[in-house]
Amino acid sequence: MHTLKIRKIGNSAGVVLTGEVLDALGVQIGDQLQLVPTERGFEVRPYDPEFADALDKARAIMRKRRKALRELAK
Repeated sequence: MHTLKIRKIGNSAGVVLTGEVLDALGVQIGDQLQLVPTERGFEVRPYDPEFADALDKARAIMRKRRKALRELAK
């Protein structure tokens, strides 16, 4: 397990990832990460543009078909 400290970066906040963590995630400086909510909290993942596109499309369908989805959930 790695403990991260939140640091002030300009008007924002950030964490510093060690080289070991970057290697484990398979990312390098300049790559994007996704912070994904899970049942247990949040998960940090490498950014996957195909997954992000699919998620955007799913959200659009859910907004458009909100009533139908609500009825199906009953």
